[in-house]
Amino acid sequence: MSELNEVITEQLSVFIMGFALIIMVLVIVLIVQGTRIRKMRRKYEAMMTGNGVEDLESLLIDLRNQGDMLEETQREHKTMIEAAQVKLRGMKSKVAVKRYNAFGERGNDLSFSMAIIDDNRSGVVLTSLHNRENSYIYSKPLEGGESQYPLSPEEKEVIALASQQI
Repeated sequence: MSELNEVITEQLSVFIMGFALIIMVLVIVLIVQGTRIRKMRRKYEAMMTGNGVEDLESLLIDLRNQGDMLEETQREHKTMIEAAQVKLRGMKSKVAVKRYNAFGERGNDLSFSMAIIDDNRSGVVLTSLHNRENSYIYSKPLEGGESQYPLSPEEKEVIALASQQI
């Protein structure tokens, strides 16, 4: 037993130095961790200031709910835009006019043909034939750029002009 006491006494200063070194390392680690926690706490408090939110979990839940609402609104807007595009394709928005002298008499180009069509080349062709004694107006329906009634060369030309429009 005395030998054991003697060994412990000889090695006691080494043990004390070793434990002191371990304690110093642990104190340094504690200080570093405390600094990191303070920085994180400051960032958290800065983020949460003015939001009226108690904690991060409720903030994340609110953000998720807002994201879901935005996605739903985006889907509704997409549906509305697609419906508007379908309507626009069906609108009679392409118009072309050609003036000409239908009878070759003395006079001016008072006759005209006008095409009003949509993207599918459906619509109507209006033709007005004017001479000194009379004026005639004709209307011919169009489906796909063709009519069930015979089309004059001027009417075909005005349909082609209207079809070229964007």
